Amino acid sequence: MILIYIHGFGGNGEGKKASLFREYARGKNYRFIAPSLSYIPTLAMSTLEELAESYIALGQKVAFVGSSLGGFYSIYLATKYKTKAALINPAVQPYNTLSRTITRGKSYHDGSIFEWNEGHIEMLHRYQVNSIEPERFMLLVQKGDEILDYSYATQKFADSLQVVEEGGDHSFVGIERYFDRMYDFLQGGRSCEL
Repeated sequence: MILIYIHGFGGNGEGKKASLFREYARGKNYRFIAPSLSYIPTLAMSTLEELAESYIALGQKVAFVGSSLGGFYSIYLATKYKTKAALINPAVQPYNTLSRTITRGKSYHDGSIFEWNEGHIEMLHRYQVNSIEPERFMLLVQKGDEILDYSYATQKFADSLQVVEEGGDHSFVGIERYFDRMYDFLQGGRSCEL
């Protein structure tokens, strides 16, 4: 299996969670990739689809882990490619959440500012999945998320495997505690003893 990690808005493939996953995957000899994606939704999705399709064409199984906006992208991709995804504090309605940042976004990597406009918000609507197959998803949320209301995700994925923790924050404090369980789920495990 090849795991594709998808970072959130303003993030990159060298962020803290991506680095933790990369180190974990290296230690377990798992195949892992965490691309740094464009902030423009259609360009980000084009990159992700090309990556996924190149591995699938080689007969490889692909799975996704997405954080925040990356969770939203992961829902679309797991549905499209009939695979699994682990969602970490996912944005399930990013077109609403990110409408608050119209005019500019900020890169967490280098602090640079980029334009974020209504056209970008409209692009996000293309990737909305209204009817999910709950067995494809593992949801991990912390109630202390200061950016997203976790209850939207727990409602949308009510029939999926869920980890709901008190406290924490948007980054999901201590996410590495769940790496083994996520990998088990993504590799085909029906459930993970949580």
